[in-house]
Parts: sequence; structure tokens; C-alpha cells
Amino acid sequence: MAEQWHLYLVRTATGALYTGISTDVERRFAEHQAGAPRGARSLRGKGPLALVFQAPVGDRRQASRVEWRVKRWPRPRKEALVRGEIRLSDAF
Repeated sequence: MAEQWHLYLVRTATGALYTGISTDVERRFAEHQAGAPRGARSLRGKGPLALVFQAPVGDRRQASRVEWRVKRWPRPRKEALVRGEIRLSDAF
């Protein structure tokens, strides 16, 4: 059986939103918080970080597709996702 992948959004101290995918969101978020060497370079030095959204999105291929689409959303749409005003299925 294929692993379940999740899409997640992390908010930086400046309010920026980072979008990523993982099979273990808590582990990945801990890596981002720890910084080098495993955290995303774009998040280094931008803490404190907050995990503000996560949702299952299927297998790796589907997760990559959803991540690509959400990364291209304008900020107001991402914020609406975080607030629960729109559903992630809107990314499909």
C-alpha cells in the first residue's frame, strides 16, 4: 500500500506562508524548526514557525501536483484555506 502524503503550510515570523508535502508532517515541521541541514533553506532564520494547515492528499504524485497548484495560488486564497473558508479540493 502506498504511503499517505500530506500537504502542509507553515507561517514564518513575518507572516509568509511556505507550502510543502510530506508523509510525516510533524517530523518535517520539526526539521524546518531545527534549520540546517534538513529544513528547507527558504525557512532558515525566519522563525518562529507555526504549522497552520495540513491535509491528506493521496500518493506522492497527487501530492506533488496539489503542492504545485497551491504554491501558485495568490496569498488571499492560501489564507482562506488556512481559515477553512475554502477546501483543498479546490486545488484539483
